[in-house]
Amino acid sequence: MTTIDVGIPSVRVATDDVSDRPDTPELVDRFGRVARDLRVSITEKCSLRCTYCMPEEGLPAIPRENLLTAAEIARLVGIGVHLLGIEEVRFTGGEPLMRRDLEEIVAGCAAVAPGTPLAVTTNAVGLAHRAAGLAEAGLTRVNISLDTVDRDHFTRLTRRDRLDSVLAGIRAANTAGFSRVKINAVLMPDTLVGAVDLLQWCLDEKVELRFIEEMPLDADHAWARDNMVTAQRLLDVLGERFELTESGREDPSAPAERWLVNGGPATVGVIASVTRSFCSDCDRTRITSEGTVRSCLFSDTETDLRAALRGGASDEELAAVWRGAMWNKWAGHGIDAADFAPPQRSMGAIGG
Repeated sequence: MTTIDVGIPSVRVATDDVSDRPDTPELVDRFGRVARDLRVSITEKCSLRCTYCMPEEGLPAIPRENLLTAAEIARLVGIGVHLLGIEEVRFTGGEPLMRRDLEEIVAGCAAVAPGTPLAVTTNAVGLAHRAAGLAEAGLTRVNISLDTVDRDHFTRLTRRDRLDSVLAGIRAANTAGFSRVKINAVLMPDTLVGAVDLLQWCLDEKVELRFIEEMPLDADHAWARDNMVTAQRLLDVLGERFELTESGREDPSAPAERWLVNGGPATVGVIASVTRSFCSDCDRTRITSEGTVRSCLFSDTETDLRAALRGGASDEELAAVWRGAMWNKWAGHGIDAADFAPPQRSMGAIGG
């Protein structure tokens, strides 16, 4: 077992035991789950400093030579789609818009995996200037982080006064031709009071809102179970203004439970990552910006693909390494366990 330097808390890289793995090309794990949703983090940099994600000073910079290039990302996406059964890809960060070559990354992946949905999770700062170009490059979906539409609250939460840019980015995304535009809001005690206003804004703008229970992935390690806002508490608050009718999940692996708002067709989603864990149905696999496979958000064991990629490994050899990493995926995040410890990486360094 060795240690690699990622410019943030060190992570372990293990040699994966696959002696009992079935002979299947898919990214199956020991619990029978199959990963078909690929998350690719492309940078640790971000234009905001959200308290539940980033330290105030930002994350330590990763040397450029340690980041996957646009061509390397496209190659791994192609391997994922053609050899491993990946069905959709999402680019994350940090903040993906901090990569000037994001359009090149998207176009390269669209070329090697035509027809595969390509999405991005972004804070939308500056998206107004790039939404059309990203759509032209082949991006099909956009998830945008927005926790409040109150400017003062936004500034305190993100440590930046950029709400106007975010709202402009959302509107640009909504007119750029993407198949879906979703808004993600993290549930916290100080955002619950504005949840009703945020939902009404999203209804007015015709974008889909999803609330996410806060997880212990903040860089400052300030998360506490006793202080978190649960999905049920949110539903109680929203129910004071709106009529909510449960409509379930789009598919068993979808993290969001959905409710029709005032009879529909508009919906609001709730991702109850802590109180209604969906780990048993998880279908995600992650590649960090440095090119390591991370099978679970909460596992600090990562398997290095970049070294093999740059060392001349074939596509099938890279696929075999990736399969081994996913075979040993954890059963679940274990937040309720007495000995639970948060991962060394924060959400901003892992990628959503």
